[in-house]
Amino acid sequence: MKKSLFWLSVSFPSLFLTFPALASDAEITQQEDNSDIPYLSEINLPTTSAELLTQAPPSESTPQSEPNKEPENEENTSDDVDITIEAIAEPDTAPQSTPTYVIDQEEIKKQGATSVADILKRMPGFAVNDVGHGADIHTGTYYRGASINQSVFLINGRPINNDVNTYHGATDLNSIPVEAIERVELSSGVTSALYGASAFGGVVNIITKEGYGQPKLSSSLGFGSLNLNNQQFSYSGSVGAARYNFSFERLFIDNRYRVPVGAANRDSQGFLSNADTATSTYFGNIGIDLNQRNSLNLDITKLSSRRGLVYFGFPLQQDRLDHDGLNIGLSWKTRLGNGDTSNITTTFGYNQNYFSTYGPTFFAGRQFYRTGALDTQQFTTRIDHDWSITANNRLRWGLDLKNTNLNGDVLSSSPNRIAFNETENRDVLNTALFAVNTWDITNSFQLDLGLRQSFDTQFGNYLNPSVGLRYAINSLIAVRGSWAGGQRNPGLDQLYIYDTVHGWEPNPDLEPETGSSWTAGVDIKLTENLTGQFTYFGSSLDNRLGVVNGRWANIGLVDTNGLEAALRLRFADNWSTFLNYTYTDAQIKTGAERGLQLGMIPYSVLQTGIGYQNSGWQANLYLTYNSGARRAFFTRPGENITDFVPSYVNLDLSGRIPLTGTLGLTVYLENLLGEQYERVNRIYSPGFTFRLGLSSSI
Repeated sequence: MKKSLFWLSVSFPSLFLTFPALASDAEITQQEDNSDIPYLSEINLPTTSAELLTQAPPSESTPQSEPNKEPENEENTSDDVDITIEAIAEPDTAPQSTPTYVIDQEEIKKQGATSVADILKRMPGFAVNDVGHGADIHTGTYYRGASINQSVFLINGRPINNDVNTYHGATDLNSIPVEAIERVELSSGVTSALYGASAFGGVVNIITKEGYGQPKLSSSLGFGSLNLNNQQFSYSGSVGAARYNFSFERLFIDNRYRVPVGAANRDSQGFLSNADTATSTYFGNIGIDLNQRNSLNLDITKLSSRRGLVYFGFPLQQDRLDHDGLNIGLSWKTRLGNGDTSNITTTFGYNQNYFSTYGPTFFAGRQFYRTGALDTQQFTTRIDHDWSITANNRLRWGLDLKNTNLNGDVLSSSPNRIAFNETENRDVLNTALFAVNTWDITNSFQLDLGLRQSFDTQFGNYLNPSVGLRYAINSLIAVRGSWAGGQRNPGLDQLYIYDTVHGWEPNPDLEPETGSSWTAGVDIKLTENLTGQFTYFGSSLDNRLGVVNGRWANIGLVDTNGLEAALRLRFADNWSTFLNYTYTDAQIKTGAERGLQLGMIPYSVLQTGIGYQNSGWQANLYLTYNSGARRAFFTRPGENITDFVPSYVNLDLSGRIPLTGTLGLTVYLENLLGEQYERVNRIYSPGFTFRLGLSSSI
C-alpha cells in the first residue's frame, strides 16, 4: 500500500468501477496542500447494449433488482469478464452530466485496500500522499488540484468533514475502515449543489454494507513487511424484514525501515522513526422495511487511531496523534403516491471527532511539553426529495442543516508559547436549500441546472449555481460538460485556535475561498473492445488560505487546468487491461510564488495494468509513472522551493489462489522494482514489501 502504487484491478466479473461519463471539477488548495494522481476506473459497460458510455439512463419502467436479494459473491460469479450492472442499493439520481465513479467491495479486496485513502488513490483524479508505509495525515489528499478540505466526504449521504481545516483535525481517511464498506462513489460538477458549496474537488460518498439472506461470516487475516498485522471480520444477514451487518477491523504496522540521508524523520540509526500506526474500528448497521413504502436504517461507526507524525520533522519529529471518532446515522426512506416517482429520504446524523496532538518542544536548549486537542461535534439533518415530475423532467430538492461545535484546548510549558495557552468553544450553524433539475430535452440531450442557497451564522448568505449537459451524438460518441460555483469557509480552528504544533496563529478576519470549476469531455467507443474517455478540467479559486509570517491569511488566486485520458481494452476471455494519463497544471497566480506549480501536485501521472481471472484464480499487474511534485516548503540547505521530487516508476502485483470453495490465499507484492523513491517532500517508500493473507466467507 504505497501512495504511488496504482492498484487498479481491471475488468472482473464482480467489478463495479463505473463511470457513465467522466466528470470531476478540479480546484485549488491551501498553501501547504496540493497534488493530483488520477486513475482510471473501469467504464460501466452494459453487457446487453453496444451503446456503452452513451447509454441513456434507465427509464422509470426499467425493473430493479430485488432490494433484499443477496448479491453474488466472487466464488459464484461467472468467469466471463464482462462487467455486469447489479443494483446493490437504490440507484443514485445524481446528474448524468457529471457521472459517478464507483468502486465496490470486491474490487477493494482485490486491490488490497486497508483504508479509504487506499481506495481513493486508485480512483480517477486523485493524488493521495498520506497513504501506505510511513504515511500520516500531513501530506495530503488532492482531487484534480483540490485539497481534502475542498471536497465533501460523506458516509451514506451524511457529511463526515468537520469544520476543522489544519492537518491534525482534517478528515483522517486512514482511520476509516474498509471492511464495512459496500462501495465508494465519486462525483462532481452539478452534484456540488446537492451536497455542499465547498465541493470544488468533488463529492466522495462512502456507502456501508447491509445484510442480505442467510447469515454469513466473512473474515480475512493478513501479515507482511514492517510487522503489518491486519484482521477483518464481518457478520451479516437478514431476518424477516430486518437486515444487519456487524464488522470489526484492526490494523497495525510499525513502518520502521531504512531511509536515505535527508529523509524526514530519519533517526540516528538511519531508520524512519515515529511512523507506526494502529487502528481499531467497529461498525454496525440495522435496516428494517416497515412496509413496501417505508424503511428505516441505523448505522454506527466507532474508531480509535494511534499514530506517530512524520512530515514536518527535520531531522526528527516526535509528535503523536490520537484520533477517536463516532458516527451515527438514522435514515427514513418513504415513497409517496401510488408509484415510484416521488421518494423522500430524511436523515439525522451525529459525528464526533476528537484529535489530540502532543509531543516535546525545544526552547533555549531545554525540552518542554505541548499539546493541542480539537473536539468537534456535529449534528446534521437532511431532507431529500427525488421527484420525477414528468417522464422527461426530474427534480431533486431539499434542505440541509448542520450545527458544528468545536472545543479547542491548547497547552504548552514552553516560555515562548505560554501566552497562547487557551480554551476555545465555538459554534457555527449552516443551513442550505438545494435543488437540481434535470431535463431530457431529447433522447440524446440532457440538461442539468442546480442551485444551492446557504445561510451561515459565521459568513452570511451565499448562492452557488451550477449547470451541466450531455449530448450523445450517436451510439459511439457522447460529449459532456459542467460548471459549478462554490465557496469554502475557513475552519473554526483557523479562525480562533492557536496551532501549537506549528506555532501558527489564528485569524478571525479570514475570508472564504470562492471560485468555480468546470469540465468538458468526450466518451468514445473506438472498437467493440476498446473504449476511451477524454476530459479537460479547470478551476479558479480566489482567497486561497495559507500561512503568512506564522499567521493564517488569504494569500491569493490559483488557476488549475488539466487533461485526462482513459483507455480500456478487453482483448481475450478472462483478460483485460487499461491505461490512463492525467496532466495537471495548478498554477499560483499571485504572491511570492506566482507562476509556480502548487506544491505536492505532479504534472503528469500515468497508470496501466493488466488482469486475469479464472476459476477463483486472480493475477493483476500494475505500473505507475509519476513525474514528481514540487517540494514547496521545509527545504534544507542547498535546496529551494522550486525543487521537484524526482520522477519514478512503480510496479506492483496482486493475486489470489483458491484453497477451497470458501478459502483463498491473497498475495500483494508492492514495488517489484525495489526502488526507494521519494513519494513527496522527503518521505520515501521502503522499497519492496509484501503482504500475505487468508480470506474466507462461510
